[in-house]
Amino acid sequence: MARPQDSTSPVSTGAQLRPSGETRQPSLKARAIAYLSRREHSRRELARKLEPHASNADELEQLLDWLVAGNWQSDRRFAHSLINRRGERYGWRRIAYELQQHGIGEALIQELAAQQEDNEYSTAYAVWEKKYKHLAQTPKDYAKQQRFLASRGFNARVIRQILGDIPWEAE
Repeated sequence: MARPQDSTSPVSTGAQLRPSGETRQPSLKARAIAYLSRREHSRRELARKLEPHASNADELEQLLDWLVAGNWQSDRRFAHSLINRRGERYGWRRIAYELQQHGIGEALIQELAAQQEDNEYSTAYAVWEKKYKHLAQTPKDYAKQQRFLASRGFNARVIRQILGDIPWEAE
């Protein structure tokens, strides 16, 4: 027995049986909800994944708007999820870059940056301590530790706070 369609939904739901017993591919809405049930997605990421299955761009935009209006998809929730996943290993510069790649707006990134500023030093110190455990004794070691922290997305001010001044070799 077929389920009635939700009148507020722009697209039909789920896979249904055809009279011959074959199953149809899941609808665009069902695919979107399946993606969102696994993890948070940004609007851009979700659009990219659903685009091959949409019959036209208007259908896709209408579905994405419906998902946002129903609070199924939220860029803010996605950003918080990404920060929680990456925040213990990476600095804010790297996280902000990744948020930009996922299509998160600059205003939201700036708002989140202000909230994360207090955690930057403690995160950087924990990452550095896990890998090195002692301060560099030579300029070569200092450069190595500095590159490591920079590659993790920590800013130069925080790196200098952790590593201190560059050790100079005795002459």
